[in-house]
Amino acid sequence: MTAASSGPGFSTTVEALRLREWLLGPGQATVVMDQFSADDFRLVVDDRADVHVNSKDGSFYLGWFPSGRPGTDGEGWKIAVTGTAKVRGYQTSFDTETPADVVAAVARVLETSQRV
Repeated sequence: MTAASSGPGFSTTVEALRLREWLLGPGQATVVMDQFSADDFRLVVDDRADVHVNSKDGSFYLGWFPSGRPGTDGEGWKIAVTGTAKVRGYQTSFDTETPADVVAAVARVLETSQRV
């Protein structure tokens, strides 16, 4: 069923307006961690059970803090990439309830990295 439009605006379907289910909850961190091979990355689990992944060249960092990163308000994930002399790096973080699948999608930017 399509809503008829007699002037400016838009038309849609009843199906498009139905409620949707969205991915919620932290999920499994392995979805993220499994992207990083021991050939290029170091993985450390500390005494709080936080997980830290660093590229061997030190330009990439990923931290997973299941109980929240100390000193923050519920930060569960931290991704940081070091810049160069000419281009600034960046960092982003997600809270503890962000689905691991979302973080994994962001972390996939590593697929675009190149050895120099």
